[in-house]
Amino acid sequence: MIGWFRKRREHLQPEALWVVSVEPYHVQVTDDAGRTTTLAKSDMIGVAIETNDTGPWSADVWWLLFGCEGQLACAFPQGATGESGALDYFSRLPDFDHGQMVKAMGSTANAVFPVWTKAR
Repeated sequence: MIGWFRKRREHLQPEALWVVSVEPYHVQVTDDAGRTTTLAKSDMIGVAIETNDTGPWSADVWWLLFGCEGQLACAFPQGATGESGALDYFSRLPDFDHGQMVKAMGSTANAVFPVWTKAR
């Protein structure tokens, strides 16, 4: 069984090796090297989408999550395993900017699109 998992993992797109999960009290991201970062939902103050001009040769869309001090707390590429669950959560946040998300998804430039900021 483990051999099957390794073979399957080797055939995943590089972005899918990243794993994001939205838990009751936090968002957790595990990168392609197995390092895990956790951000408490209560500490999350912003979400942005960063685009770059490296596609299709590397990940050109990244989700950026900002912590209570305004620092980048964690990030994951479009195509990460669990991204759809994260997007469901983000899009339900109060005042999530769907228009900015649409702009980001159509961008091929180096840019950052803020899509949510916690009301103060």
